[in-house]
Amino acid sequence: MARPREFDADTALDGAIGVFREHGFEGASAEMLVGAMGIGRQSLYATFGDTWRLYRSAVRRYGMGESAAHFEALRSGVRAIDGLDAMLRRVVDTAYQPCLGVGSICEFGVSRPDLTEVHAPLAKSLRDAIAARVRDAQRDGDVAAGLDPEAASEFLIANIAGIRVAGRGGADRAALTGLADMALRALR
Repeated sequence: MARPREFDADTALDGAIGVFREHGFEGASAEMLVGAMGIGRQSLYATFGDTWRLYRSAVRRYGMGESAAHFEALRSGVRAIDGLDAMLRRVVDTAYQPCLGVGSICEFGVSRPDLTEVHAPLAKSLRDAIAARVRDAQRDGDVAAGLDPEAASEFLIANIAGIRVAGRGGADRAALTGLADMALRALR
């Protein structure tokens, strides 16, 4: 009879997220993963399958958490532009931490369709949420009426990735804040 699992899978997955954020898929060893997850190798494979499935699960969990944080920021403030600003400030605040979403795209691009299946719905929901706030900000008169909200959303997402890469590359806080400020000014 198999022993019941004696660990919390979400907590273990959070440990794997930390390893993958810092080292990517290729740089993460099984030893690193089981150490960070606080489980044995057998438990890793029995619960999560192989390391690729673990990676996809980590990317999904991380992406859902990041999306939720972006959505919360977008809803903050009195005006829609305040929410867009809050989202960019949040990115500046966390830019020195490795981003598993950006990292996984840099590592694999669209070469792995099963990973793209994880990224695509998360990216679409974020694009749609940003575009909706841009429309709201247009109605408030805070964003140029002639901007295409979907194109503005893509622009902001590209800036988010750029701010994260700049932060990991050592840009100081003033430079990161300047990037966020410039992105918002481009919407006016």
